[in-house]
Amino acid sequence: MKKPLLEFTDRGIYCHPAKVYLDPWKPVDKALITHGHADHSRWGHQQYITHNSNVPIIKHRLGDINVTGVNWGKPFTVNNVKFTFYPAGHIIGSSQIKVEHKGEIWVFTGDYKLEDDGVATPYESVKCHSFITECTFGLPAFLWRPQTEVFTDINNWWAQNKANGQTSILFGYSLGKAQRLLKHLDPNIGKIYTHGAIENMTEVLRPLVDFPETELITRDTKKEAIKGNLVLAPPSAHGSTWIRKMVPFVTASASGWMAFRGARRRRAIDKGFVLSDHCDWPSLLKAIKDTGAEKVICTHGYTDIFSKYLRDLGYDARTEATQFEGENAEVNAEPETQESA
Repeated sequence: MKKPLLEFTDRGIYCHPAKVYLDPWKPVDKALITHGHADHSRWGHQQYITHNSNVPIIKHRLGDINVTGVNWGKPFTVNNVKFTFYPAGHIIGSSQIKVEHKGEIWVFTGDYKLEDDGVATPYESVKCHSFITECTFGLPAFLWRPQTEVFTDINNWWAQNKANGQTSILFGYSLGKAQRLLKHLDPNIGKIYTHGAIENMTEVLRPLVDFPETELITRDTKKEAIKGNLVLAPPSAHGSTWIRKMVPFVTASASGWMAFRGARRRRAIDKGFVLSDHCDWPSLLKAIKDTGAEKVICTHGYTDIFSKYLRDLGYDARTEATQFEGENAEVNAEPETQESA
């Protein structure tokens, strides 16, 4: 029986003809990396190949690694297998990986979204025979509002809190979500302060994106200076001693999971803004249709429900287990820390 061009192994997604892995979760010799989130770019590989703008991100996160950067749309060959990175629109530097061999074309999306967030290079549809898709939010209940409306709500929330003499603490993952929030915050309302994990990552990305000015919170930052302004912090800072100097404050989280009413309550958050760097239900269906793929492999999220729906539509759809976590990883993992924060 012929091996599939991409197969799922205990180390990750493996391309046997090229002897390379895509976003492997165990150490391998050669890894093609879609983006910098911790569940997709892990430490320990002998060689990393990724998009150019993801190079500074994974070097910041993983340290001294052997990494090669390539541009979008520029094919490169490994053992007669052709690989090409295309924009995934998920976060800065996030890519889909197109794999071509003997007339067969596969696309691995990593994580992706269709809406142009003004920070990441927008998603580009790629024609293929087989499409490996996440389905983090693969339920009909997930329908995102246009981000312009969400950011209007966030800025109005901040302005109202300031009028009430309260500091606004907005939680978002330090890579991706924090920079998307920062790009669309209105600095005319007040100053934007940051937790060390977010400040460090944002400094890595400033050469690539024009962000508003921020100020790092340190032990020397006065409570009076912060009052009424906005603080960007990772979810791990919630409930920590670090936020005590912000009193009186109001908290909010920006996440796709805020679409679930109970998520905000479980996390003891005052306000939830539904904002995700992943596709909602109609975007997933549109992305799959636009590829022209007949075979669809669902990797993480609501895989069983989503793949069954695709089969009902006539696709050859199945699920595969991976160690990718989607937005759960963005909420629960904060690899960067700042002692002075």
